Amino acid sequence: MSYAIYTTKAIVCGSKDSKTADRSYLLFTKDAGMIYATARSVREERSKQRHSLQDFAQIKVSLVQGKSGWRIGSVEQYKNPYYEASERVNRITVVRIVRTLRRFIHGGDENMLVFQDAWQVLKSATEIKTTELDKLYTIFTARLLHQLGYLPITPAIQEAFVVDFNEAIKNADDKLCESLAGHIKIAENSSHL
Repeated sequence: MSYAIYTTKAIVCGSKDSKTADRSYLLFTKDAGMIYATARSVREERSKQRHSLQDFAQIKVSLVQGKSGWRIGSVEQYKNPYYEASERVNRITVVRIVRTLRRFIHGGDENMLVFQDAWQVLKSATEIKTTELDKLYTIFTARLLHQLGYLPITPAIQEAFVVDFNEAIKNADDKLCESLAGHIKIAENSSHL
């Protein structure tokens, strides 16, 4: 019996060891949402996948859905923003972004816009000035909560949603970020997550 192979971009949001040399990964994928997938013998030194499947990595992965869940086939790493960040505060922002994804994204529902924003924000977190990191994280969180239906757009904050992610970062000022922070608190409380 043959299974279909799905190749997609993904962000490694966490991992846990299983059995002797296997590991399960929490992947936020472009096409299947947040899923758990297992990689066989990945903890062995001879494994070719072990370096590509590190936490926070942005990867291209081939997945097979079997009876017992998703399995990882081949993996190609684009970058790992955590290790490419030059400053400690940039690495902290990468961790905050992935924790936010883990907190709010559940299940295998495709959410293309959230994935595109997450992919871009992780890339930007290593390149942006440290003074801009809070603004980056605030805008990302607001856009994520809006896509999930927890944060309605009001005239005071619509600038962060009407353009693509990079434009929203460039155009955001302190007043907009303060408004977004207030709306984020309300949305987080209403989500119960």
